[in-house]
Amino acid sequence: MYCYCLTGNIYFRTVPWAVEKSRIWQKFHPFMIGRLAARMISSKELRKKLTRQYPFGGPERSIIPEDKIEWDVPYPEYNPPRFTTEKVLHNKQWADKEDIACGQFQWNAQDKDVNRISHLGPYKIDKDGYPLNPVGRTGVRGRGNLGKWGPNHACDPVVTRWKHPREEKECGSLVLPVLQFIAIQRRDTGEWAIPGGMIDPGESAAQALKREFLEEVFSIDEVDDTEKSKLQAAFEHLFTHGEEIYKGYVDDPRNTDNAWIETDCRNYHTDDSKITNLELRAGSDAKNAQWVDIGHDLTLYASHKFFIETVAKVHNAFW
Repeated sequence: MYCYCLTGNIYFRTVPWAVEKSRIWQKFHPFMIGRLAARMISSKELRKKLTRQYPFGGPERSIIPEDKIEWDVPYPEYNPPRFTTEKVLHNKQWADKEDIACGQFQWNAQDKDVNRISHLGPYKIDKDGYPLNPVGRTGVRGRGNLGKWGPNHACDPVVTRWKHPREEKECGSLVLPVLQFIAIQRRDTGEWAIPGGMIDPGESAAQALKREFLEEVFSIDEVDDTEKSKLQAAFEHLFTHGEEIYKGYVDDPRNTDNAWIETDCRNYHTDDSKITNLELRAGSDAKNAQWVDIGHDLTLYASHKFFIETVAKVHNAFW
């Protein structure tokens, strides 16, 4: 039996669970945020994307015995490599200072316009003043390719529609309709992903969700003012009616001992042809953007497949 959490609710299941899933999702939806349940996810389940070689030219991660992952377990010989990319070190606009002592950081708090509060609750600070990843040791210290010490807050907008013409597929004993979502192909890794990104300092999650979507799917920064106004107006109503899918820690290869990603994932569903027929134009961070059929054979970046599966179950769609 497995235990896992979506924004605070605890779910138990046995495998396989091909048919029962949709009923479980409907029963427990809508979701609620809760710290205790989030902490009940095993550290192992949130570490699957930690590649042995840290990406972006990073070092090999130190190998950590499973019984030494948690910070509460003494591990005096633990001495992982320290790594922060040059991109982060030299970008003073959005990145923290490298020297913790000079930063005067307010951990577990709203630090001026930077949110340093974790969705999982208070995180620990080590004896040298560095925040500690709430999921445990990762094999690399520093910030890697992340700008902020501690939680780096991101957003993931999942815009969906029913496939047209309508298509249905078998799911166990059920026949369920096919749902589609807008995906982008990341320029840095080539993987398909939800068109999300980091929440800017002073920006709300709701503002970031819409901004990131329009930047990555419609290249809104590259169009003239008339086109920009049309796009903003077209999505104004849709992005005020999002459904929360997940809030919490993200299993991501960029995570380190001292910096990690947390996200706010929301679903925006529409079958308005004025929106669904718009031409998609991938932004600067993406190579492509397109509507993609949702199904269990998807291969997506980081934890994005988990989020998309969640959306499918909320809509009682094929997975």
